[in-house]
Amino acid sequence: MEIVQTIKSAFTAILANKVRSFLTTLGIVIGVTSVILLIAVVSGLQTFITTQIQGLGSNLLFVIPGRVGGARSPGGIQENKLVYQDALNLKMKLAGEAEISGAVQKNATLQFKNKNDKGAAVFGVEATYPKIISIKLSGGRFFREVDQQAARRVAVIGQTVKNNLFAQGQPLNQSIDVAGQKYTVIGILEPRGSIFGIDQDNSIYMPITTAQRQFGIDRLNTIYIGANNSSNVASVQKKAIAILKKRLTEDDFTVQSQEQTLSTISQITGVLTAALGGIAAISLLVGGIGIMNIMLVSVTERTREIGLRKAVGARPSDIRNQFLVEAIILSGFGGIIGIVLGVGISLIVGRFFTTTVPWWSVLLSFGFSTLVGIIFGVAPAIRAARLDPIQALRYE
Repeated sequence: MEIVQTIKSAFTAILANKVRSFLTTLGIVIGVTSVILLIAVVSGLQTFITTQIQGLGSNLLFVIPGRVGGARSPGGIQENKLVYQDALNLKMKLAGEAEISGAVQKNATLQFKNKNDKGAAVFGVEATYPKIISIKLSGGRFFREVDQQAARRVAVIGQTVKNNLFAQGQPLNQSIDVAGQKYTVIGILEPRGSIFGIDQDNSIYMPITTAQRQFGIDRLNTIYIGANNSSNVASVQKKAIAILKKRLTEDDFTVQSQEQTLSTISQITGVLTAALGGIAAISLLVGGIGIMNIMLVSVTERTREIGLRKAVGARPSDIRNQFLVEAIILSGFGGIIGIVLGVGISLIVGRFFTTTVPWWSVLLSFGFSTLVGIIFGVAPAIRAARLDPIQALRYE
């Protein structure tokens, strides 16, 4: 039997039981959709984070508490030993080579008259922060060194805070309540959008000394280091490590460059992609088992047909190929539907979160779904090919 005739026969058999054929492919559809959607979300996350970090500039270094992959306390958490004096030491010894800003973070409720903003992110940073991190103001100014030294209660607010507290009003020089303390608004940040549901504009920046005094924070979340020249980033990193090691141990901190941060993110998202893709691929295996089960049922139902075909000259290979092609068509059709659904849903999700559908995920999903059809279609096809034509014709 020629391949064209085999394909026609396979389609005829599939279309003869449309509902059953569709339900058979459902497992493949769900599996392929899940694989593409999960990979799209993780890839989108990696793309977004990479873009955000690269947008901060190639001169940036981060000092974070604990050593990446290092020893942990008995409770499983790395202890934070970074203090403001560490930032001051770096600022003094790297003067002329880099700008330094320590940073602390806290969530608090903001209030202005009868309006409030719950859960706003409060950042305590230094006056050098805008020189290191690329942030822009739509109005007013950022606080200065003199504000920081005097621990003045001045603040720069994000667009969401502005909208929640002032609506169409003018916030500059107004006094807002931050966790029970009054602050004067001196600047407004330009909109920055959301990151996976987290509103970056629902934030407020104040001098680090003021934040530490009000909230009783004695540990830093991060120390930002902005090298004055991209060519001496490695040199500044080595010097920063040497300076910090005079008070801390190697397990107490990590100084990461942009490249190292991006490499770490790439490794994490790579593992996450493989893990989530593998979990979703289980649906494909379940779908394959469903195809094998239905094909075995189909062999039983069409026993007399198989006997008749063999009686008029069909070879075992013809029978085998027909059932194998049916299984491949079912899985391939399910793969195509799954790809369309996966890409479509990822585009819808992309309106709320960043998603990216890599071309390799589409090829991988379709190839794997087809492979599932071949693997799980072999057993029913061989069983059909081995049927004795005489016994098949007598089958009731």
